[in-house]
This record gives sequence, structure tokens and C-alpha cells, in this order.
Amino acid sequence: MIIKIHPQNPQPRLIQKAAQVLRDGGILVFPTDTKYDIGCDLFSKKAVEKLYRLVHADQKKLFSVICTDFHELSKYAQMDNFTFRILRRHLPGPYTFVLPGTRILPKITLNKRKTIGVRMPDNRILLELGKEYGAPILSAGLPGSAQDSSPDLWEIDKSLAHEIDLIIDGGTISPTDSSVIELIDGQVSILREGQGDVTWFQQ
Repeated sequence: MIIKIHPQNPQPRLIQKAAQVLRDGGILVFPTDTKYDIGCDLFSKKAVEKLYRLVHADQKKLFSVICTDFHELSKYAQMDNFTFRILRRHLPGPYTFVLPGTRILPKITLNKRKTIGVRMPDNRILLELGKEYGAPILSAGLPGSAQDSSPDLWEIDKSLAHEIDLIIDGGTISPTDSSVIELIDGQVSILREGQGDVTWFQQ
């Protein structure tokens, strides 16, 4: 099922519908500020395992946790003052920050280093969805060829109709990668240069 949500003025009724899909343990396709992603409730073991199967990833792959505010983010990633200042400067925005995870995170979402990728995309639909849902979303890139430029949401719905519970059409997005920045023990490392400007991190 596809629902079209206005990218600047998301309809509350449709945002509530999408949030309910997450609460029910469903799989959702949604827009971010860099591309369309696929995700689910971070704490639904069944949904998380299904997400891994859908994107053909093993449990060593580090997905991203999408949060909509810093209070929520602090529950799932460890932040000292140095890290907090950096995140406040760059989020919401097209960055993934790799931080030490907290104990509240499901083990399946952590790699051997016990780190987690966190995102706060600058996308009105996703920010409103996160506020309505009230919990973080585990996020991954669309499977296979669906990651190509300007994904055909109708084709995705047709090919994955039995696997995906809802697709949010938030308009055309030309897919790019987020910039990935690791912040561990006061050290800053650029792991991937993407849409987000990394000049500040090279100083």
C-alpha cells in the first residue's frame, strides 16, 4: 500500500497511520533527506529479523537508528559534551554518526565494537513520523535495484507487496549516501563522504 504525504505539510491523519504500522510491527518504506529507506520498530525482534532478510544482510551489518530529538538519541548512543556539541551543530542533516551504543539497544543492532549508527534526517515527513511514533526507527537502504536513482515506488510495492506493509510517497528523491562520521573516545574519523559536507571534520 502506498500513501502520498505532503513533504512540507505532512497530513496528521496519514502520519498517524504510518506510525500505527510501526507499532504493529510492520515494515515501512519512507523518505529521508538523502534517499528512500526501509525500516521498522527498533525493539520488535520479529520485524528486525524480517528487515535483515529483506535487504539480504547478515547480523554483522550496521544499520542506522533514526531519532527525532537529542533526548531520544541520548538513550541509545553514548554522548559526552564534545560529541553532543558536534551533533547539535550538524543535526538534523544528511549525516550518520557512529557512536558507542547504550545497553538498552537490542544486541542484534550492534556490531562487535558495540557501536551504533544514528541519524536525524532533515526530512519533515520523517521527523513528524518519529514524533508521532515516539520511538526510534531501525533503518536500512532499499534492497537490490530499488536503491537506484528515482526509485519507482509503485514497482517496489508490486515486487515486495507481501513483505512491506506501507510505502510513504514523499516525492522524488535522487538517492545519495549520507556522510558517515565516527566519534569514539574524542576522536573524529570520516568513514564515508556523502551528501553532508565533511569540511568541518577535516579541520
